Amino acid sequence: MGRKALLVEDDNAIVTVIVAGLEDDGFSVAVRDSVAGRDAALAAADYDVMLTDVMLTDGDGIATLGEVRQKYPDMPVIILSAQNTLDTAVRATDGGAFEYFPKPFDLDEVVRAARQAADSHGIKGIAPEDQPEGLPLIGRSQPMQEVYRLITRVLRNDLTVLVLGESGTGKELVAEAIHQLGSRKTGPFVAVNTAAIPRELIESELFGHEKGAFTGATARNIGKFEQANGGTLFLDEIGDMPAEAQTRLLRALQSGRIRRVGGNEEIEVNVRIVAATNRDLAPLIADGRFREDLYYRLNVVPIKLPPLRERAGDVEPLARHFLARAVKEGLPQRTLSGDAARLLNKQLWRGNVRELQNLIYRAALLAREDEIDAGTIAGLLDDRGFTTQPADHTDLAETIAQWLARTEFPDGELYDGALAELERPVFRHALSRTGGNQLKAAQMLGINRNTLRKRLGELGIDPEHFTHG
Repeated sequence: MGRKALLVEDDNAIVTVIVAGLEDDGFSVAVRDSVAGRDAALAAADYDVMLTDVMLTDGDGIATLGEVRQKYPDMPVIILSAQNTLDTAVRATDGGAFEYFPKPFDLDEVVRAARQAADSHGIKGIAPEDQPEGLPLIGRSQPMQEVYRLITRVLRNDLTVLVLGESGTGKELVAEAIHQLGSRKTGPFVAVNTAAIPRELIESELFGHEKGAFTGATARNIGKFEQANGGTLFLDEIGDMPAEAQTRLLRALQSGRIRRVGGNEEIEVNVRIVAATNRDLAPLIADGRFREDLYYRLNVVPIKLPPLRERAGDVEPLARHFLARAVKEGLPQRTLSGDAARLLNKQLWRGNVRELQNLIYRAALLAREDEIDAGTIAGLLDDRGFTTQPADHTDLAETIAQWLARTEFPDGELYDGALAELERPVFRHALSRTGGNQLKAAQMLGINRNTLRKRLGELGIDPEHFTHG
């Protein structure tokens, strides 16, 4: 007997595409466009999998998902949503969804997930829980959707997470989200910047010390591991940790026990580790400055945070979020004009989210009117030494000319060599924006997928490096 799927979706165009994909894969598909229609269909027949939108004609497809899971616990549910926020991803996971796909989605991935779900037989979901307030991550861009999906996959386990990203991208916010939304939310969240601690004190800071362990140790000190017992320990800038501390950290991760500096007692600790770095650890490993075995212990679930310049559409909602937060911190209540928002959207934001937050706080403090206008933003950008020239108006031709002037190519290789150097960042940008999906990247570039695949091979670019889980 073939697989049976129930599709609950009120967008006819999406219905047509999904039904065609599922039927090509051997499914028989029933379609409903409302919560009431869904409930009637489930009462009348058995289904191997249900795919449902969130916003339906008569209600929220996730709001009653818990009831569906209670009545039909063996039927996996796949959520499809245009409400692309961390809140939606978490609600889907907490509701027991088998998988969550933000729109627009890859049809092949949806069909593959439906097939796996239908064949899973009795996958049990997580019971719905009260939704925590104050989710720390903001943004609906495609790169952030991949981050949200990975976060939801580590909420109900204690796997070690390694967050990768440039300075200012919000790595600690990812760690906070994992803690606040996960099973350890009632325990402590302890953050430590390993790069900010003197080399001679880092082991004492992490593992504690006994009285008299070293000069100045006048009393016993409890380290970060013990402070985080039962909760989450966030180790920021892990790539800057000294070799001796790396060895002790590895031992703690392997055994679940620590020993205070100057002590003999083995102390059992129960912590989840989330580590982060803005550095490429591979060269550090090759140079012997970072332990390879520690890297594999930390890199169980890597989450790569995109820089703000690759998060199209996220700058304005982030700016408005920071204005609201500024009020809570005692700054005047401000709004953002449309021209100011457009100017913010055109900046490169080399300092990423942190730079944007700092600028918005300054604007809230210094603006003369309740509404922050483009002139105020431009002045603040000038004060900080950044150009207010739109990023899309950068004189690329002049930059290329300067690069050519200082670059030597063998005779007959100038054209191909220069073209390859230009293609590499273009292709990497497209792959980063699409999570390594070559079909979507080819569509973004306006070229044939086979052409893209061929050029990636010639340029030595591996699409797998851009996937997010």
